[in-house]
Amino acid sequence: MVGLQIAVPNRTAPRRLVRASLAILNLGLLLILSGLACSPKAQTMRTQARVRAPELAPNSGWLNTDRPLSLTALRGKVVLLDFWTYGCINCIHIIPDLKRLEKKYANQLVVIGVHSAKFENERETENIRRIILRYGIEHPVVNDASFAIWQSYAVRGWPTLVLIDPEGYIAGTVTGEGHYELLDRAIDELVAEFRRRGKLNEEPLSFALERAKVGDTPLAFPGKILADEKSQRLFIADSNHHRIVVARFDGTLIETIGTGAAGMIDGPTDRATFKTPQGMALDGDMLYVADTGNHAIRRIDLKARRVETIAGTGEQLTDYSIREGDARATALSSPWDLQLIGRKLYIAMAGPHQIWQLDLDRGKLSVFAGSGVEARADGTREEAAFAQPSGLATDERTLYVADSESNIIRAIDLATDGRVRTLAGGDLFDFGDRDGRGDEARFQHPLGIAYRDGALYIADTYNHKIRRLDPLTRTVTTFAGTGRPGHDDGRRPSFYEPGGLSVTSDKIYVADTNNHAVRVIDLRSAQTSTLPIKGLAPPRPTEERSTAYVPAVAPVTLPRKRVRKGETAVLVLDIALPSGYHLNPFAPQRASVKIEKGDGILELGAATRELIWRGQEVALPLRVPLRPFRSGEAEINVQATLYYCREDNTGLCRVRSFAWHIPLESVADESAPHEVRLQAQIDADGP
Repeated sequence: MVGLQIAVPNRTAPRRLVRASLAILNLGLLLILSGLACSPKAQTMRTQARVRAPELAPNSGWLNTDRPLSLTALRGKVVLLDFWTYGCINCIHIIPDLKRLEKKYANQLVVIGVHSAKFENERETENIRRIILRYGIEHPVVNDASFAIWQSYAVRGWPTLVLIDPEGYIAGTVTGEGHYELLDRAIDELVAEFRRRGKLNEEPLSFALERAKVGDTPLAFPGKILADEKSQRLFIADSNHHRIVVARFDGTLIETIGTGAAGMIDGPTDRATFKTPQGMALDGDMLYVADTGNHAIRRIDLKARRVETIAGTGEQLTDYSIREGDARATALSSPWDLQLIGRKLYIAMAGPHQIWQLDLDRGKLSVFAGSGVEARADGTREEAAFAQPSGLATDERTLYVADSESNIIRAIDLATDGRVRTLAGGDLFDFGDRDGRGDEARFQHPLGIAYRDGALYIADTYNHKIRRLDPLTRTVTTFAGTGRPGHDDGRRPSFYEPGGLSVTSDKIYVADTNNHAVRVIDLRSAQTSTLPIKGLAPPRPTEERSTAYVPAVAPVTLPRKRVRKGETAVLVLDIALPSGYHLNPFAPQRASVKIEKGDGILELGAATRELIWRGQEVALPLRVPLRPFRSGEAEINVQATLYYCREDNTGLCRVRSFAWHIPLESVADESAPHEVRLQAQIDADGP
């Protein structure tokens, strides 16, 4: 009985090595499981003795589950561990593959994400929770902030996938993206073998998903923003609602473009679909969109109100030898931002770590800068290397790049020799939060950049700041933000992973991604405010979006209550929301009242036993009728679950449950009350 390990070079390896490794895999090598014969084509691969999979750390933070998981408890299931970090584009790319595997092997496979963070900011469980929401991850995730699980599995790069058989032994390992077929075959073999041996557990499992704990907001993780001073319009990439929001500078809604469903449909703006759009560029009535999730560039004719795909096939680029081709026939890989200069559209192509160029007149795509190696390397456009470029800006002579994964700001000379140079920042694993000049400065995964009047403004995403860079002196200063996540306006504002920004003559507009908000910084007064988009609502809720989640909560037993016999009593649920919050009108509020003891004492109408209502249909306190028709003792259980959001509809909504056990005594005493009041207060900083 042997186990076989397949390893592909990690995400920092030279691209030519990755291509060579993938070529070997394409010969038909299979990640084979313990005890089965391997293909003759795998003879050169290293085999090893059967190894028990190390147990998972139980005390780490767990998400998408209401309890820690263990491999021991999952015996009988095929388990796939995904070692990832959420700023890694390659890790993002494999999420669709994981979803396909989870769907295909719904009763046999359990995927567990092991989040081993590269950046300090990525180690916070709350930040991981928001990424889970942003990318629709539905499998359990453990926060391996201390790298305990990483070290126990001897992992060396992101993403790494470890397959574990139903007896708890490691069946194989692959590193990098693009291994769906390999893993599919291996899991299929494992399922067949352990089903034959009677050791496969095919009972379905369900988990308490993070997406079910929150309501919907008008904006959902907006990634980028574009302010057009001439028309006084804002274009907002409402990324997780898969649409573009157009509003006036005062926040008045003009229109939404896209249905809100993820897809890639061209046509009228009210029927077209996008998938996690990001950067935009405007040319008169033509709005160009980096449709990141579709690996495509879309063009919106704002006058004719039509959407058209002008670059990309809808499939992710896998052949990194491609240097140019017809725009509609050439695959792209996670285009993240756009910059229009003349009739050339420059594309921050995060996936292959390059800058691409789209000739709008000729309909041709080409690699403009970057070797494809993920690194910080200056030099000619062909020699230079980038690391997940995610933001673009220009002064018409220079193209500026927010090179997010290498934590630096780059400049590409457009006027003379076309060389690439680093203006400020550190390197792939040299990041932080420090003002200074050139290489002395430190950023942490900057995603956005904008140019205005000789200055660059930078969305220093993981530092929750807006920074200012003088491209001549290469001096970096903090412009706004405390360095801590938050949502505070005024002269000392806080942000939460801002992803994009756009500058006009007097204001900076910020896509404050994790706050689901547009923030406005006044350049004259240095005041920051939140801009509500008047009239904007989330896309029409789907059955999936409105799934109710009732957190487990221990009931509070109250002292015995007396009620007057023979009269209709009222149970009052008086729950006070935090100041500045309201019930989420798009989520199902829930209350239940059950008679635990004393059916012959109390009467409870069927309609009041389980109440579900929408936030706009009810006001607190909630009043539920009871009728104590006989003297005696009874007991009732009450539970309420509320979904509530900030009044400005910008903060992430929260959920809170309460439970009470109430002993009651029905008495023939006219002085006894006819009301049972249950009171609770939700703190603003509560769960």
